[in-house]
Amino acid sequence: MIRGVGIDLVDVAAFARQIADPASVFATTAFTAAERAGGAPFSDRDRSLAARWAAKEAFVKAWGSGRRGEPPALDAIDWRDIEVASDGFGRPTIVLHGAVARACGRPRLHLSLCHEGATAAAVVVWEEP
Repeated sequence: MIRGVGIDLVDVAAFARQIADPASVFATTAFTAAERAGGAPFSDRDRSLAARWAAKEAFVKAWGSGRRGEPPALDAIDWRDIEVASDGFGRPTIVLHGAVARACGRPRLHLSLCHEGATAAAVVVWEEP
């Protein structure tokens, strides 16, 4: 049964400026070391991370849309507990860790990422097993 759906769009240029700002800790607080290292060539790093940020936001929206009428499951989210990884075939997937994993249980998550031109996007569908 589908419990929630989330979508998010990210402006790649604005996102890249935020990550490049030497005073910003955003990249280290929002992404795991594996996500920051990534598999994308350096020239595509900003787009790759922007799509992963969109995936994290889309995940939270899917989680929230499935909880209508219920209070938030967590007071705060450690964004690194929502990791965008690749399966054995290079397809993007979401891996949950820590408090987020404990609060969510074991949903089946479907993730689609894209980045075209100035925009990165992600869609997450939350399915109860």
